[in-house]
Amino acid sequence: MGGVNGDRDPGLQPERTRLAWRRTTLSGTVAAVLGAKTALQDGASAPAVTACVACCLLWLVLLVLAHHRIRVLASTTTPPALHPRRATAAVLCTVALAVCAAALVV
Repeated sequence: MGGVNGDRDPGLQPERTRLAWRRTTLSGTVAAVLGAKTALQDGASAPAVTACVACCLLWLVLLVLAHHRIRVLASTTTPPALHPRRATAAVLCTVALAVCAAALVV
């Protein structure tokens, strides 16, 4: 990828990171939609609706975090490192969203 001296294109890593954030939000969207569809398909029970609302809220938080990071990556040539709190929040939202969606499917 780089030249003979090992030079790197500084635009490649932020672009790959932006694409990874987009894939993560797409996966979260699919999990939230499938969870909501499952929750509302065969009559809405209170636990199913609660899990559906949790999925939607977690998806929104993940979307806001990802959108913020994508904007930061696009705005500068050398983006700052992701703040540990935001990284932890993104990981927790992703895992919790997967757990809620799996609970709705099972």
